[in-house]
Amino acid sequence: MAKIDGVIEAVRYKGGKIELVRLYERRGPTFSDHVLLDRPALLGRLKDGKNLVTGRRQPLLASTCEGGLPVLLSGGTSDSIVTTPGGHGPDRLEGVPSSSSPP
Repeated sequence: MAKIDGVIEAVRYKGGKIELVRLYERRGPTFSDHVLLDRPALLGRLKDGKNLVTGRRQPLLASTCEGGLPVLLSGGTSDSIVTTPGGHGPDRLEGVPSSSSPP
């Protein structure tokens, strides 16, 4: 299994696309404090080959994170960010707490 480069803990959608994610990035043998990334920054990391997964930080265990499903790019030119491979459509990170921003 490949080393995990980041763990996405929460997501905000707008119009079926990811607007913002909160994640922990690997920094050597440990994970960072949470980082907020907008959609272009997240796409950049995925296109650079970073191994991102869904998950969460374990309470009271410093920078220990538990990973879940891999985060994938799907859909060719109109990239969708998903946890299950498939065709085109809205972004969908299953099992990640989410909110929708106001219109």
